[in-house]
Amino acid sequence: MLKIFLGLFLTMLHLFASSSQSVSEVFPDITMTWVGISSLVIFVIGYYFIAAEDKYHVDKAKPALFIGTFMFMLIGLYYVLNDLDINILSNDMNHLILEIAGIFFFLYVAMTYIETLISMGVFDRLKYNLISKGYTYRKLFWVTGFLAFFISPIADNLTTALILSTVLITIDKNKKEFLVPGAINIVVAANAGGAWSPFGDITTLMVWTAGKGVFTDFFYLFPASFIGFIVTSFLLSRFVPNSKPAFDISKETKPELMTGANIVIALGILTIILAVISHQVFHFPAMWGMLFGLALLKLYTIRIVKKYNSPLNIFHSIAKIENNTLLFFFGILAAVGALYFIGWLGLAVVVYEPEMLGATWANISVGLLSAVVDNVPVMSAVLKANPQMGLDQWMLVTMTAGIGGSLISFGSAAGVGVMGKMPGVYTFASHMKYAWTVFIGYVVSVAIWYLQYEILQISHL
Repeated sequence: MLKIFLGLFLTMLHLFASSSQSVSEVFPDITMTWVGISSLVIFVIGYYFIAAEDKYHVDKAKPALFIGTFMFMLIGLYYVLNDLDINILSNDMNHLILEIAGIFFFLYVAMTYIETLISMGVFDRLKYNLISKGYTYRKLFWVTGFLAFFISPIADNLTTALILSTVLITIDKNKKEFLVPGAINIVVAANAGGAWSPFGDITTLMVWTAGKGVFTDFFYLFPASFIGFIVTSFLLSRFVPNSKPAFDISKETKPELMTGANIVIALGILTIILAVISHQVFHFPAMWGMLFGLALLKLYTIRIVKKYNSPLNIFHSIAKIENNTLLFFFGILAAVGALYFIGWLGLAVVVYEPEMLGATWANISVGLLSAVVDNVPVMSAVLKANPQMGLDQWMLVTMTAGIGGSLISFGSAAGVGVMGKMPGVYTFASHMKYAWTVFIGYVVSVAIWYLQYEILQISHL
């Protein structure tokens, strides 16, 4: 995959460098300078160490944070040495930091809620309720997958994946033949479910707020997203044991929920609603509503601690957050932001020209590229380039960017979140073992979109 990624960049460089204009009306194109070439090489090397986390036993946050910060340091040095307007770089970095902070604090609050619910016994109760019904590993695989697909459009793909991956661990934290396919299934389901909702994924939210489609237009993606998910799940389920977890219900005590657990669940749902309202109605970053929800949680804990002498401590929950996941996001988004600033991402927009790939194949390729880079900056580059496309093509790229991230473990926010929750179990290597099942589902989703589009065209004749 690394060779394919590098080859993609070099091929585009060979074909388009001579004909491409400036990547932006503001940023100077520095792709062919020493800083442009060296930054691309640094990104590829850093990506290799991220992908080879299991081989070198180096946490993915370390190379991601290094390349994300170092690339911008090199760009700053280049600007100073060449007497360029440093304010251009400074302004772009401030904008990038705002974007990263929005994702960073969104994750921060979501993880805090999850850790709080764990400490209150919510997931132990959910595990008990599922296993006490006598479900096999395979049936649990399907149940968690369907829950992920239908919860993510309401919440979001990341929060959904974090919650249900926690459920997997509480069911059985040692059985990898259940955990790995189950984790992939949750990531695929969460991303597919988020693709047909305007606020189910960051990329769909970007497309919606950019005015490329109205709220109901995204529902046309449901058939393609659902069928693609079902195909991948069916293939993955063949590898899941059909035995039952070692759980003797007669010897188990039904876990008790801590006082106030139901209120915290309600506050969690309210927090997601506040995030959507703050972004869509007030045009605030979504993390503002999330942080307000965190404030409500903190205030509520004051009440239950004083009234019921509850042992709940939000700061203990915060201390359990996977900080390496947050730092990974910061580093990888900063690195991709540097590539965009230099001009590498903007170079790819030329493929939308009819004499090149054209809109359909370019949008299908966006899904593959989003798995390698990240769907958020890729979609951002497409929206900023604003190629002339109809509604059908904007919906296609929305879907491919959303579900394409499932092809690699850290190609989406949901995948990165699950990697953080299941370190050593759900990894790049374990995901790639079953990546072919995800790819088949991806192809099926695109095929369903194409058939659906052709049928709609015929119906309008």
